[in-house]
Amino acid sequence: MFILNRTSSRGFTLVELIVSITVIAAGVAGILLTLNIAVRESADPLIQKQALAIAESLLEEIQLMPFTYCDPDDAQAETATSATVGVNGCAITVEAIGPEASEARNPTGPQTPFDNVNDYHGFSMTGIVDITGAAIAGLGAYAANVTVVQQALSGPPNVPAAESLLITVSVTGPGSTSVQLSGYRTRFAPNLLP
Repeated sequence: MFILNRTSSRGFTLVELIVSITVIAAGVAGILLTLNIAVRESADPLIQKQALAIAESLLEEIQLMPFTYCDPDDAQAETATSATVGVNGCAITVEAIGPEASEARNPTGPQTPFDNVNDYHGFSMTGIVDITGAAIAGLGAYAANVTVVQQALSGPPNVPAAESLLITVSVTGPGSTSVQLSGYRTRFAPNLLP
């Protein structure tokens, strides 16, 4: 007698096929969702790096400016030993925090360029421009703000607040990106060592 074994010739049932397709579809959907998030978020480091580069560039520009007792246009700017007008001080103009009315970072008309670290206090720009005022392509969605305040440094050497400035550059960009950098500039010429 010949007996047919039905269990060895069995295939998938319709229910098993539907369950396996559902499980595979859920797995593929999870993988695609993860890839979508990774691709979407991969642009954020670029925006953050660009904002950081803008802040670093502006902070460096400011720190390279003179920090004198007198306005750099003053005849005694290089030799003044105090922020006063007169003997051992300025001939005409003591430098104060904030720009003079006739100065701008990107001068137009009769204005002159910023010539001292102090001039940058309160400076802001929407859409990043270079020091000549030319817009930098691709940076129109960024904004920068600068504050300059006197702040003492505890040493050694100790530097009094009148001889040290804290410069803070804040940059905002697309997607609520925000970067803030701070740096110091001390007065070292002609009277204090760095």
